[in-house]
Amino acid sequence: MRILKLGLPKGSLQESTIRLFGKAGYKVTVPDRSYTPSIDDPEIECLMFRAQEIARYVEREVLDAGLTGKDWITENEADVLEAEDLVYSKASTKPFRWVLAVPEDSEIQSVRDLEGKRIATELVQATRKYLQEHGVSAEVEYSWGATEIKAPSLVDAIVEGTETGASLSAHNLRIVDTVIESSTKLIANHKAWADPWKREKIKVLGMLLKGALEADAKVGLKMNVAKAKLEEISAQLPALHTPTISEQADPDWVALEVVIDEQVVRDIIPKLKKAGAEGIIEYPLNKVIY
Repeated sequence: MRILKLGLPKGSLQESTIRLFGKAGYKVTVPDRSYTPSIDDPEIECLMFRAQEIARYVEREVLDAGLTGKDWITENEADVLEAEDLVYSKASTKPFRWVLAVPEDSEIQSVRDLEGKRIATELVQATRKYLQEHGVSAEVEYSWGATEIKAPSLVDAIVEGTETGASLSAHNLRIVDTVIESSTKLIANHKAWADPWKREKIKVLGMLLKGALEADAKVGLKMNVAKAKLEEISAQLPALHTPTISEQADPDWVALEVVIDEQVVRDIIPKLKKAGAEGIIEYPLNKVIY
């Protein structure tokens, strides 16, 4: 049997990744203290590493494919193929940012003010590249953790990852600029991508994961509509595509079904009801495939 060796991220992305695989139709189980999760697809073999390492192991062909952040691909300068962009992080479906931050009372207002200064970060290579692009010479040192508390006592500034900026604010730090914006990528090495079977397996996996992410922000709506009011009701639906309309036993009525953004449902349902829609049902989606 052909096997695809897939790297899954251990740590902050672990739980959100396993949930995403579940919505995509794959059951992933991680035994306690194990680095070899089981998956209910006999053609996939999973190994679990820190997200920081996965791009390197994919490039070295230890793994055929894996999920890791764009930040760590950049940091490792890994020569890999990005098969799919999956915008999710540990707590949300928003891109993850690495930001340049300084103490609230710091005189540093822009990256150019860092000339000759010292910066602490876990993302050393990407930060050096960022400084080089802005023509700034500064010392960048690796931070082993607790980066937020190092400015201003140990360094002049930090580059730290954030989703909301709340932790930085709690440590009285001010964001100056975004160094790199990152999202999770499904990556593959060149050898695996050149193999037709593995390439197709990776592409199908990417399609299903992407579909599960797309479904997170959408719901299905189903309702009964009198044909006399169909045009009026259809005009109020911001549909993904033209609504699906099915005939009913009563020739004067139809069943209308549509996929819409979840955030607009609470505003639309009262309007649909007022316009004459009946039997309105809202239901969650697992995947939306474009």
